[in-house]
Amino acid sequence: MPKAIMIQGAGSNVGKSMLVAGLTRAFHRRGLAVAPFKPQNMSNNAAVTADGGEIGRAQALQARAAGLEPLTDMNPVLLKPETDTGSQVVVQGRRLASVRARDYAALKPQLMAPVLDSFRRLGHERDLIVVEGAGSPAEVNLRAGDIANMGFAQAAGVPVVLVGDIDRGGVIAQLVGTHAVLDPEDRAMIRAFAVNKFRGDPSLFDDGFRLIAERTGWVGLGVVPWFENAWRLPAEDILDLGQRKTSGSIRIAVPRFRRIANFDDLDPLAATPGVSVEIIPPGHPLPGNADLVLLPGSKTTIADLADLRVQGWDVDLLAHRRRGGRILGICGGYQMLGRRIEDPDGLEGPPGGVDGLGFLDVTTVMGRDKRLARASGVHRTTGAPVEGYEIHLGRTEGPDLARPWLDLGGRPEGAESPDGRVRGTYLHGIFAADAFRGAMLAELGQPAEAFDWSGQVESTLDDLAAHVARHIDLDALLGLAAEV
Repeated sequence: MPKAIMIQGAGSNVGKSMLVAGLTRAFHRRGLAVAPFKPQNMSNNAAVTADGGEIGRAQALQARAAGLEPLTDMNPVLLKPETDTGSQVVVQGRRLASVRARDYAALKPQLMAPVLDSFRRLGHERDLIVVEGAGSPAEVNLRAGDIANMGFAQAAGVPVVLVGDIDRGGVIAQLVGTHAVLDPEDRAMIRAFAVNKFRGDPSLFDDGFRLIAERTGWVGLGVVPWFENAWRLPAEDILDLGQRKTSGSIRIAVPRFRRIANFDDLDPLAATPGVSVEIIPPGHPLPGNADLVLLPGSKTTIADLADLRVQGWDVDLLAHRRRGGRILGICGGYQMLGRRIEDPDGLEGPPGGVDGLGFLDVTTVMGRDKRLARASGVHRTTGAPVEGYEIHLGRTEGPDLARPWLDLGGRPEGAESPDGRVRGTYLHGIFAADAFRGAMLAELGQPAEAFDWSGQVESTLDDLAAHVARHIDLDALLGLAAEV
């Protein structure tokens, strides 16, 4: 029988995903067969799995930490925001429906069964499952029908470790306050606590740590200092990536769409020495001296295209093009670069179509079937290997597809303008390939330094595991895990 332990947060963004990645790598290094699991995630940064579905990108990184291929069972419910009040609901890797936030509560009771099904299937031939909660169990107004925190913990019989974020301040109130507002049955599921993101000497918090233990009766597992190398791992949130200070002679500008999706294309670029990736927020112009403007993926291409025009970024792109600058569109950004986007079934709003930016002579027609696939091949110019994934609605056709710049096992992929300075592709993740990334950056006129992106991710996961193991009592945590 596998064992399981659940990491919940006393608030959002307390570092649960990073801790779970560190714990899974630490237990994997001990020789345990460990797997990550998150019942429900909300993110437009998704990964295509080995079994042909999609899950949150954070769970894909956790799978890597555990030495596993990502599987849909690791994140059975994925909410992908489409508007401020609604999301697409993906269940066990496949789209179920698009619902408004106020209607999701009525849908949740139907989702516990597939969540538990995935959890139990994932446990086959595993020693340990490390479960990540979502948000906070202190949001007791959302407790009815909950599948993300205590609702799941109760249904699956998984003990909980509650984590607080001291970097924000008020960590004692976070943890003791959560203890106070939970009902007795949910409170009993919490067996221990930990404090995360401490800056400085952790011993300075000894009195506070004891106070939390006394007020709650929970076992204290440790105080985890701030992990300085977190920036070396793929970012879960575009805001995290945007806050990274980068500098370099190669300048890549990326407009931050309201519904930006699958922006993991940017992580290897931002980490490469000599490359500056600038995330341009709304209200700011695209820089005039960018070597490349990269239009990333979007969950709602037509709406983000309209917003791009509101921001005046279309004018900036025209100026960039006239100066001889290069433009690359990936997935939704690729669709925007074309002449037209047609949406006859109203998948992104009222049925109809809109003019694209016109930088590529292609047209996209949205369709109901989502393409989810992994692919590998070569860059046609240099022969450098590439691999990545497709995750999109729509089919793109037009004259510029006669100039594909990727070859995926004999299948041409991508479109290119006659002068080769504007390109588009549906293939995400291509910049993780070091030789290809180097070849693309060399086209910008200032070759970047050679850089092993995959090696950096692996070594940083090892560093994270060692960091967590130094400051969390792993034996005590493992002792709290229950057979499920």
